[in-house]
Amino acid sequence: MWVADLGDIRLNYRIDGDPDGAPVVFSNSLGTDLRLWDKVIARMPKTGLKYIRYDKRGHGLSDCPKPPYAMGALVRDVEQLMDHLSVRDAVFVGLSIGGMIAQGLAAKRLDLVRAMVLSNTGARIGTREIWADRIATVERDGIASIADATMQRWFSDAFRETDEFHAWRNMLTRTPADGYTGCSHAISGTDFFTTTAALRLPTLGIAGSEDGSTPPDLVRETVDLVPGSHFELIRKTGHLPCVEDPDTYTDILTTFIAAQAH
Repeated sequence: MWVADLGDIRLNYRIDGDPDGAPVVFSNSLGTDLRLWDKVIARMPKTGLKYIRYDKRGHGLSDCPKPPYAMGALVRDVEQLMDHLSVRDAVFVGLSIGGMIAQGLAAKRLDLVRAMVLSNTGARIGTREIWADRIATVERDGIASIADATMQRWFSDAFRETDEFHAWRNMLTRTPADGYTGCSHAISGTDFFTTTAALRLPTLGIAGSEDGSTPPDLVRETVDLVPGSHFELIRKTGHLPCVEDPDTYTDILTTFIAAQAH
């Protein structure tokens, strides 16, 4: 593991693949850490590409400041990390809140983002009322109190019958409550429809047909804001298709990256 001291925050990150390869940056979802991408990284090309993953603030082994967090702070965190690592012109892959971070970063620093993958995300996710209720529940009763409902939204019926499913439930419940609610505040206050519609860069959208958190229509609506974008639906998967069907997910991702001559 590596830790980047960025002044106001220390972020845990990991680099895999070809050290001299073109950069691909991954940003994970609310309630998960950089292990979200393990299966995908294992299937990606071993040469030509450098894979950078990190734990956003409040998650994994990164610092966990007191909530609330602003989306601007989450965008600034990865902006500073990429500057720290001297990374430019990356393909940025963001899932859920990671996809919101991708949109915010592309709008702010197009020199850092050559192309983006918006996976299981939206320009706006949920409503302020939904997030306020969830934040209040976690603050009152802990993350375990929302775990079952979250797993229902995240995973298909078939995956919830597997042994692996329980590890993902554990990952969620072990997320610091401050980190979860902090990022929930960030999602609640974000609407990127106008800024994302102004973007002009290669964009891929990926959705899971059984996703109860960011349904396919939301992902497609968001991706369609960017002219020339492409949309892919992975059937029989939920909010984390990179976990449920990593073969299909990796095939889609590598095809997109290759098309950018990256």
